Order: sequence, then C-alpha cells, then structure tokens
Amino acid sequence: MTVHSILQFLVLAHEAKNQTELAAEFEAVLKSYGFSYYGVWMKSRTLGYLDSTVLWGRWPEGWQETYAAKKFGMVDPTIRMLAVAQRPFRWREAISMFRSDPNRKRIQRMMQDANRSGLNDGYTFPIHGRNGLLGHVSLGGQIIDLSPSEMTMFDAAAKKMFWRMLELSGQASHFEAIKSVETTLTRRETEVLHLLAEGMTSHEIAKALSISNHTVDWYINAIQEKFEASNRQHVVAIAFRLGLVS
Repeated sequence: MTVHSILQFLVLAHEAKNQTELAAEFEAVLKSYGFSYYGVWMKSRTLGYLDSTVLWGRWPEGWQETYAAKKFGMVDPTIRMLAVAQRPFRWREAISMFRSDPNRKRIQRMMQDANRSGLNDGYTFPIHGRNGLLGHVSLGGQIIDLSPSEMTMFDAAAKKMFWRMLELSGQASHFEAIKSVETTLTRRETEVLHLLAEGMTSHEIAKALSISNHTVDWYINAIQEKFEASNRQHVVAIAFRLGLVS
C-alpha cells in the first residue's frame, strides 16, 4: 500500500470529465488499499442525515435496504458522531463513544448485520463548508489500519471526491457561495456567542450579562438557527471555522 495512488487521484480528479470517470479513479485508490466499499453523502439542509443524498458509492448487496428498513440511521454511531467530529475518525472510535448509549442494543444489532455484510470496520471523513457539516465520505470493508499520514492523505482525497462530484453535477457553486453570518448577528448574540465559546453554561452567561437564563437560551437558539447548527457544540465549531471567535 502506498500514498502514491492517493497523490495520483488528487491530480487525475481534475481531469475527470464526468462522475463515472471520477468514481473509477477513486475506486482504484480504494482497491490499492483493500477497501471494498465506500459512500459519498451530502447532508439534507432541512432533515440532516434523516434525508441525506448519496452522491455516489458502492455497498454490499442489500445493505442499504436493510439499513433503511431497520432504521439504523437513527442509532448509527458514525452518523451521530458527525455532529461533533472535527476530524476523520475510525468507525470503532464512534462505536466506543456510544458504548453506554441507551440504544446500545440496537447499535450492537446494527454492527452484527454490518459484519455479516462484510462491513467489519471503516473510516469516515467529514466534509465541512463555511456554515458547518455538508456531508461525508465513508470507506469500509475488512479491517485496515491506516497510519496518521495516510489518514491525512485520505482526508484530502475524500474532500476532493466530494467537491469534484458536486462540480461535475453543477452543484458546487451553490455551496461555495459566501454566506455572511457575522452581519446577521446582533450585538447581544455576538456577546453570548463569545461566552458560549469560552465554555460557559447558560447560567454563567446570564450572570455575566445580567440577563435571565431564559433570555440566554433564546439568544443561543437564534444563533443556532442562523448557523443551521444541530446543537451548541456545533454552534461553537461553526463560529471557530468562520473566525467569529478565537
């Protein structure tokens, strides 16, 4: 296995004339590393991963039907980890993170079904835009150990795959358009955001600004809606990416 195939993909991706050619180049990289399956997803702007779009992929026969029929998307630890992940992660990391989850029995059943289908382990690479998570690329199959440098290279390849797929389908310009969030925040929302980024609770923020807890929650909900964020952690992550806090 060598990173040469990844470097080659990063160059050839620009030359792909359509999505089929691009996918063939990406699959050549996966084959060189031993990955059998992969998927490129774009998150729904309204329903998140409850209604995500598969841009391209290859999964075990019948797996996607089983996944949908058993509603595994509601408990899938790799999908849930995307809400907070700022870097690529291995599937076993996500499973470990939710080992005490109330839905752990359903998670175990999901993993048993996945193993029977040949999905023994894998990696997920989050794709972020200016306003948060846009989608992700997942690779799976047999157990394969990637080095930190290989993870970094695959992260670059995943991003290239995602954005080039959007370019070839004419969707990239929509997501690359700059959306000014900073100008839409009020002075008070900006103050609340900075304190939230410092790790303060609603009670602590309320005390610092001499306002009620309820008012603080109202401001945070307003910011969350403007950022299209899923939770407070997501709000802070977006704020850092936009340079609104440091």
